[in-house]
Order: sequence, then structure tokens, then C-alpha cells
Amino acid sequence: MAEHARGSQILLIYICLCLLLLSSSVHLAMSRDLDDYGDFDPSFADGSFSDEVSPADDYDNVDESFVDDSFSEEAAPARRLYDNSFNVLNSSSSSNRSGAAFCRLLSLQILDLSNNQLTGELPDCWWEMQALQFMDLSNNSFSGKIPEAPPTHNCSLESLHLAGNSFTGEFPTVIRGCQQLATVDIGNNRFHGDIPRWIGSDAPALKILRLSSNNFTGQIPRELSQLSQLQLLVLAHNGLTGLIPIELGNLESMKHPKINSSIGSLDGSTYQDRIDINWKGQELIFQRILELMTGIDLSGNSLSHCIPEELTNLQGLRFLNLSRNNMSCTIPKNIGSLKYLESLDLSWNELSGPIPPGMSSLQSLNTLNLSNNHLSGKIPTGNQLQTLIDPSIYGNNPDLCGPPLSISCQDPLGAFDVGNGRECQDPWLYYCVIAGIVFGFWLWYGMLFSIVKLRYSVFLFVDRVQYKIMQKVRPINHFLSKEKSDPSSVPMFSTSDTS
Repeated sequence: MAEHARGSQILLIYICLCLLLLSSSVHLAMSRDLDDYGDFDPSFADGSFSDEVSPADDYDNVDESFVDDSFSEEAAPARRLYDNSFNVLNSSSSSNRSGAAFCRLLSLQILDLSNNQLTGELPDCWWEMQALQFMDLSNNSFSGKIPEAPPTHNCSLESLHLAGNSFTGEFPTVIRGCQQLATVDIGNNRFHGDIPRWIGSDAPALKILRLSSNNFTGQIPRELSQLSQLQLLVLAHNGLTGLIPIELGNLESMKHPKINSSIGSLDGSTYQDRIDINWKGQELIFQRILELMTGIDLSGNSLSHCIPEELTNLQGLRFLNLSRNNMSCTIPKNIGSLKYLESLDLSWNELSGPIPPGMSSLQSLNTLNLSNNHLSGKIPTGNQLQTLIDPSIYGNNPDLCGPPLSISCQDPLGAFDVGNGRECQDPWLYYCVIAGIVFGFWLWYGMLFSIVKLRYSVFLFVDRVQYKIMQKVRPINHFLSKEKSDPSSVPMFSTSDTS
């Protein structure tokens, strides 16, 4: 027993020595890595690199090797920085001083500083990091304009995330010429001006374009149709006007549904791209199944005219949101061809006419909103529409009838819509009746006064009718007048005489 206890003690001492040696080697590697930065300013680094990932980022259990390879003893300048405690331009440091030091990370490929409280403007030297492939500065308090890239800039960006800040200025020109750029997310900022037309040719690899909640104005450029790989187009909540370009129906990547997802990575790492999408009324983060998402969101603008029939060519769409615009005309009759569509929102527009019967062919549809329009007729039934029993889906369309509304299509004039508090009556019926009466009246009198023979014939017919009536009435009047003057001359009949 004594020998066994002594052996256990020796083993415990050996384990402690191993742990001590391991921790010292890690500190040595960190010090060597930081020494490679030259006179790297420690005021903005806070001296902290952590293996933890912010829960708000939802990175789905990133491999630990992704973190550790930045601290190897043989490593050149760091390739990946993504810790949520790595503050670069915080309020307690000078943006010029700390930013200039940060620009010296020339070999940096992946930079993730999202979901912090960082402030200030990006320095002019920011794009000297030409090896940068992934940059995420979203959900901070950055401000100012995005620095322009130098003419000799060799863009390696594949993913750019600037959402949730206070950036200003026009559309960032730094992405012009980024041939490998697949994701641009600059939503929830203060960018303004027109969406540039060159985006269709100078960023040919774009798959995701999210510009929502900014101050962009003008029309949607038809050159977006040149982006053959575009699968997500989100331009919601801006000041866009005009019509929806029919050329959007030529977006090749949206024509064919994607049924297999290959997890996206950058430079062979396990780091995955991600995007925030308004999915069925909720803001959700898509990451692993991002390549399966295909959709268009143009809601909250001032778009007008008809919904292009060409949009029904995009049979790979999984969501389509055109709500809160000024869209008119009718719902495209071939809407049923979007058989993979799961969410459709056309509410708060000026759409009229019947709901196309083909909408019942949308077998994947589980979120629908057609409220606050001028739709009329019977609501289609069958297939997936049978499961959408919420009356608010069709609310404030007083001329609609049929389930799930309480308006019967057999007696539309007498039914009462409890949902919007008005009778389901067609005002055009009354307008047509009144117009017919007025038209007929003036047509008859117009012919009477313009055609002489017709007028003579009518007057002659009226005179003859009047003469005949007078011939029948005259004896009666004579008899009544005689009775009043001499009542004894009128023969009296009694019961005895008749017997």
C-alpha cells in the first residue's frame, strides 16, 4: 500500500510538471507572435486573445484549431483575429493611432470584430491589408465614410459585413473590382445615394447583397441581373422608387432550387459565412444552410407599377417580400410556378383583381400575407392554402369572399365582414346601374328631339291614345253632370220591379 501511494504521488508530480511546461510554451509563443508586429501599439489590443466565441455570433462550435494556429511558434503575422475582446477603435483610444497600428497586419486574412462597442472611423490605411478575405465589423458603433481603396489595391475580399453601424456616405466603392467578393452586407447604416450600376459587372461573384435599412434612393438598377450567382437580394426599407426591373427575372441562380448545401469556408478553414435574414417575420441568422436560401426582399420602399410577370421565372425562390410599396395591377397569374416558395408577402400595396387560382399550387407555402390591398373575388382553396386559416392573411380586402373569411360568396351583398366591419358589397354594381339609367334617359330624349319622323310618330301616338281615352270618359262625365242637375230623371230600380 505504501508503494502504491508513493507511485500515485510521483504520477501527480509528473502531471503538474507537464502542465507547467505547456503553459510556459504557450506564453512564449504569444510573446514571439506579438513581437513580429514591431512597435505594435498595445493600447488597442487590451492584451487579450481568447478562445471563446461570443454567444451572440452563433458560430456553431468552431474548431479549436481555427484559434490555435494563430499562436504557433513558427507563425508569421497573424492570419485570423476574431475575439470579441479585441478592441481596435474603442472610445478610449485614438482612432488614427490604433488604426494605423492595426493596418500593419498585412498578412491578416480573417477579421471578425462584430458585436462589440467599438467606435470611431476607419483609418485611410485600412485597405493596406490586401490579404484580407473576411471582414466583419457588424453591430458596433463605427461611423464616418468607408475609406477609398488606393488605385493599386489588390482586392482579396470574399465577404464584407458592415451592418449595424452608423457608416455614412455613398455606396462603398472599395468593392469595385473585387472579383472574388461573394457577400456584401451593409444594412442598418446611413448610406445614401443611388445603388451603382457598375455593381453588376465589377463584382461578378456576388451571391448575397444586403442593403436594407439605409437611405438609398433612385431606381433598382437593371444591371443587377448580370449577377448570375446572386441568390439573396435584400433592398428593404430604403427610399427606392420606380418599377421593379423585368430583367430580375433573368437571375440564373434563382431559377433553379438548391437542394444540397456545402458548408462555406474561407482559405481552407472551418470559418463559415453568415447573414441576417427577415425570414417569415423574424430576424434570423443563417449560416450552415445559407447556400440553400434564395429570395428577394424589396419591402418598405416606394416602388410602383405592376409586379413583373418575369419574376415567376425564378422558380428557386424560397421567399418573396414586396410588402409596403405602391404596387398596382394584379397578382401575376403564373405565381403558382414558384413551387418552392415558402413565404410570400404582398401586403400594404394597391393590388386589385382576383387571387390567381394557381396560388393553390404552392405546396411549400406556409407564410402568406395579402392584407391591405384591393383584391376581390373568391379566395382559392386546395392544397397548402387549406392550412392557412388565419383570416388576417386576407384582411382589409373588402371585396374578397370565401373561407377563411366569414363572407359567403353566394350572397355577397348581404353578408357582413366582421373582420373589417363593413358589408361585402360591390360599389361598381350600383355605379353601373345608375350610369345605365342616365345614359338610357338621354339616349331616348336625344333621339326624340333629333329625329323629326320619330317625334311626329310619338306625338301622334300620344294624341290617339288621349283621344280614345277621352271618348270613353266623355259619356261618363255627361251622365254624372246630368245626375247632379236633375236627379228625378235618372231611372230608379227597386226590388219589386226586378221581380
